[in-house]
Amino acid sequence: MEPTEQISEGMVLGLLAEAQDGWLSGEALSDKLGLPRVAVFKQIDGLRAKGYRIELLPRRGYRLVAMPDRLTALELSPLLTTEELGRTVHAEDEVDSTNDVARRLADDGAPHGTLVVAESQRHGRGRRGRAWVSPPGKNLLFSLVLRPDLPPVRAPELTLVAAVAVAEVLRDAGFEARIKWPNDVLLEGRKVAGLLTELCVEGATVRWAVLGIGVDVNAPRSAFPPELVETATSLAIVRGEEVPRVFLLATLLASLEAWLGRHEAEGFAPVRERWIELSATLGAKVRAEGVEGVAVDLAEDGALLVRDASGTIRRVVAGDVEPA
Repeated sequence: MEPTEQISEGMVLGLLAEAQDGWLSGEALSDKLGLPRVAVFKQIDGLRAKGYRIELLPRRGYRLVAMPDRLTALELSPLLTTEELGRTVHAEDEVDSTNDVARRLADDGAPHGTLVVAESQRHGRGRRGRAWVSPPGKNLLFSLVLRPDLPPVRAPELTLVAAVAVAEVLRDAGFEARIKWPNDVLLEGRKVAGLLTELCVEGATVRWAVLGIGVDVNAPRSAFPPELVETATSLAIVRGEEVPRVFLLATLLASLEAWLGRHEAEGFAPVRERWIELSATLGAKVRAEGVEGVAVDLAEDGALLVRDASGTIRRVVAGDVEPA
């Protein structure tokens, strides 16, 4: 298919998705696209062949009824409200890791906001090289190339920014999401999302950051290995029905862009305030990197503050936090 045809299909899809009462006449589509009616019908036919359900009624026009559960630029672009995040999309069926692809793109000069999304990963990973297990076509696995104006010492803040953005989207969707320091989002005490930030530093500047996010969206309980059944969950398990992934991805990108913009303009303080409100860690007895006690606060640089048995406040700057 020629690029112009792909663009036309995307434009048709965007107009149908934005139709206020759900219906858009063929004449209106033709006028908005500057295409003859027969060309509009050809694009509609092409979308139907790709799995889109589009109704046609006399005197009413076309209505988008359902979209295929697929993550490509064609599905995502009409739903985006961002200025930069997700405007360049690299969609793959399978990769070793979306972070690996994003790192290569970043090294090659990919712009801020470049999105890498995949249906499955052969070697997905979380913190400390742990495997991220995900059945194909069920979850959100994506990475973003970021070019933040931050000194390297502040780069860990990006993970906390992203955790707040993800948790807020899930809460807006009706889920009681909480954040576990430093990079997990929980539902009902179980992990539903994880974040991994990797950096390229040159001197006193961050050349690029790659933010990888995995969200267990529609994975059934049977998809989790035995060692994760009690500690992990998915949105579909909690809600009892599947969640449209492409709509969730578009909303996540909007939330991430808003919080990254606020972080750039106002610093870490508002992120820290919201993180504290959403925390599943503060107030709990925890153990991390040889420190054991009650998590009492998040420091202004993102470190976890823990009061040990002697009453001393200890800083935890890395590692996994587990219940004590």
